[in-house]
Amino acid sequence: MEHLTGSSAAGRGLLRLLPPPERLAAPLRLVPGPLLRHGSALVIAHVLAAPLADGRLDDFAGRRLGVEVTDLGLRWVVAIGERRVEVLEPAVEAEATVRGSATDLLLLASRLEDADTLFFHRRLQLTGDVELGLAMRNLLDQLPWETLPLGLRIALNRGARLARAARAAYRGSAD
Repeated sequence: MEHLTGSSAAGRGLLRLLPPPERLAAPLRLVPGPLLRHGSALVIAHVLAAPLADGRLDDFAGRRLGVEVTDLGLRWVVAIGERRVEVLEPAVEAEATVRGSATDLLLLASRLEDADTLFFHRRLQLTGDVELGLAMRNLLDQLPWETLPLGLRIALNRGARLARAARAAYRGSAD
């Protein structure tokens, strides 16, 4: 993977050929909203299966949390219900929203960068009910990484490393 993550001059040159995420926004708008919501709901339900089943999300029942990928123009609102999650229409108002670039959200999800660092450097923002957002973030931080399906962990890790390396190559730095 070293050749893909930009540790050589040739690798950085190849990574510069990848379009920045904002150039992917227009093609992503062609994907039907219901398909994006359904796919997102499946992934979220899978990731949160254990805390949903054992009641760790019960305190969040009836709450709506948003995720906004600023450079891709994507937005999800996730409603926590009784032992289930639902991805709502993007027009629904979220009580708390985390927003950031695709790369930074991938780095957060893959745990390659600490949430506090991303928020402190203002690469991620939390708006709305900050207490709700922080409570959910703390709960997600406590989830054992190894409980996520191996394929998802690998995809998140590799995707985040590639996105970080491509951003660094595009900016001409060693990020």
